[in-house]
Amino acid sequence: MKSLLIMTLAFWTFTGEALANGAQLFRDKACWTCHGKDGKTPLLPVYPKIAGQNAPYVEKQIQDIKSGARGNANSAAMQGILPLVSNDEIKELAEFISKLKP
Repeated sequence: MKSLLIMTLAFWTFTGEALANGAQLFRDKACWTCHGKDGKTPLLPVYPKIAGQNAPYVEKQIQDIKSGARGNANSAAMQGILPLVSNDEIKELAEFISKLKP
């Protein structure tokens, strides 16, 4: 039981840190510029509302844009920024985005 408590606390600590890091990354990597500070008020109607999206889905979409597997005119700005975003940062961003209220 004690080990379960320790694992649970470690998970919550990690999750809290990841969300805080994700929020900072969302600002620092300028995600909010196109998707809105809340993730649901995009700069242009053609940009997606991302708040509340499933974390694995967000992570996959970001990875696909970064690799070039997914690309269109709307992803051009992201393709310019994503070389500066590590895989760990992508995970943190995806987790943060999934916790935003849609």
